[in-house]
Amino acid sequence: MVNSILRYLFFLCIVRPVVLIVLGLNVRRQELLPTAGPAIVVANHNSHLDALTLMTLFGMRRLHLVRPVAAVDYFMSNKWLAWFSTQIIGIIPLNRNVSGERSDPLAGISDALNAGNILILFPEGSRGQPEQLETFRTGIAHIAKRHPGIPIVPVFLHGLGKSLPRGEGILVPFFCDIFVGESVAWSGSRDGFMVLLQEQMTALAQEGRFPRWQ
Repeated sequence: MVNSILRYLFFLCIVRPVVLIVLGLNVRRQELLPTAGPAIVVANHNSHLDALTLMTLFGMRRLHLVRPVAAVDYFMSNKWLAWFSTQIIGIIPLNRNVSGERSDPLAGISDALNAGNILILFPEGSRGQPEQLETFRTGIAHIAKRHPGIPIVPVFLHGLGKSLPRGEGILVPFFCDIFVGESVAWSGSRDGFMVLLQEQMTALAQEGRFPRWQ
């Protein structure tokens, strides 16, 4: 209960003012975002602000449903960061190094989806160069195959890669454009699903017709 209150206050008093006032958002087709879970939102990944910005789009009433998936090797590096990441931000830790392990690396994701959560995933893996869309990894296809009826909504973020790019610790106010696409579902083929999802994301990235960063 205490952690839920702290999470609510953190987003209300810190995250939302930073995202909505300091940065500012221009969201296309926000109505296509899932209104309830289980559902998955997939986005490009350029900044530590990506997950927090996406969570802001769902408002305070649905905040308890939204959980980003993040690498266990980064966010669980010390006990205080682990507590803050899991209890306040609400991340689901994902172990990216599963060689030799018998445990199910997707168990936490499946449990959250079965509980009706809305998950945020970044199929590129680690953060890339600002505003450069990388090839998606196939982990999202394994999740889609395991949960074939769950909608997967592609979202392209532009601007956050300049506000707080990889390796930087100072926030630079920079307007963020967000493009939400139509949901996709498991197609029965891993390759076919990955091609469809990548094409959807590429189309969203091209929609804004932004010049390349210099």
